[in-house]
Amino acid sequence: MANAFSKEERVAFENLLEGFNDALVLSSLVNKYNTNGQQMERSSDTIWRPQPYIAQSYDGSDATSNFGDSTQLAVPSTIGYQKHSTALLTAKELRDMLQENRLGQAAAQKLASDINVSVLSVASNQGTLVVKRTTAASGYSDVAEADALMNEQGVMMTDRSFALSSRDYNGMAGDLAARQTMNNIPTEAYRRSYVGEVAGFQTFKMDYANRLTAAGGSTVTVNGANQYHVPAATSTAGTGEVSNVDNRYQNLVIAVGSGTVAVGDCFTIAGVYALHHITKQSTGQLKTFRIVEIVSGGGGSGTVKISPAIVSAQGGSDAEEQYKNVDATPANGAAITFLNTVTAPVNCFWHRDAIELLPASLAIPTDAGAAIMRATTDQGVEVVMQKQFDINTQKTKYRWDVLYGVVCCNPEMAGIMLFSQT
Repeated sequence: MANAFSKEERVAFENLLEGFNDALVLSSLVNKYNTNGQQMERSSDTIWRPQPYIAQSYDGSDATSNFGDSTQLAVPSTIGYQKHSTALLTAKELRDMLQENRLGQAAAQKLASDINVSVLSVASNQGTLVVKRTTAASGYSDVAEADALMNEQGVMMTDRSFALSSRDYNGMAGDLAARQTMNNIPTEAYRRSYVGEVAGFQTFKMDYANRLTAAGGSTVTVNGANQYHVPAATSTAGTGEVSNVDNRYQNLVIAVGSGTVAVGDCFTIAGVYALHHITKQSTGQLKTFRIVEIVSGGGGSGTVKISPAIVSAQGGSDAEEQYKNVDATPANGAAITFLNTVTAPVNCFWHRDAIELLPASLAIPTDAGAAIMRATTDQGVEVVMQKQFDINTQKTKYRWDVLYGVVCCNPEMAGIMLFSQT
């Protein structure tokens, strides 16, 4: 049969997939949602995924006035990543099948890294829980601060992960290695720079990490009163068309005394304190926000898109009461304080439900002259291997593809930690 795979090639592909499974570390720590290929193609590769409901409770036995509509929030999830790796071998090079195997292993390593980087980037750029540390990473107290922040805002205490840059992770391991009163853990920390589970988080060391630049804006304030968000499941256009609403974001008008603000900046607003999402009790800690887009600017003022949206229930609607996350609407002129004061690596933490990986598949024809092999990793990601021979040059082309999406379903269940800030 033309372009059929030899046994050596099948073994190579099986070995490749095994290595691919092993390398998909971060992607195994988030939820998976499998999509229908035909449905996704007809909807521009976007599907809306529901966020968890938050219920309300009332006092007394009379519930007559307490029946009302519930608002279900959803977020758009897109199959937005298609990554591939390629190789080209001559007829002479193919005499040594180990070359093909090595190239396959390199392709698997790179594609697995791409998926992990995608998960990391979503967590780094969209997580809104921010922990600022003024010293270098030192150990338990650092992770415990993230634990307290999530607990105070009602994030479930299970299935939490923490991915740290190598230097910060090793700093924590150094703290453990110096302890003499604990069994086994200090030994592992000293020998392998291993931290393990700390303060309810499974910790992982990254050989790469995003970096967040120090904020450049100075004397920044809220410009205008009554800037709050009213959650809504859908919106109706002037033409009568109904569409879903992404409630993760809100536009905020600000005044900037000097410098510029940037996407990724983390900040608090004076007088705006975080609530426990279920009990609606104040945590006594200022709510943290991220800038996700510069909408407009100039002349010392501008509009930025922030996350999460400010839901203060000032409007008094059921939806606001249901999803209320702060105790007050920012006052006009309220001071904005930036938390990323020194450029540093971004260390991410999240609950499993905060981020979803959407594996997808490519419909590559099997009768178009190229040989095709498919396999699915434990994480549900399909890897497609293609091989095609060119009789003119006696060269064989190899290609490995993955298709997937990553979405942050709830930015208030994910966050970042920055060390050595002023």
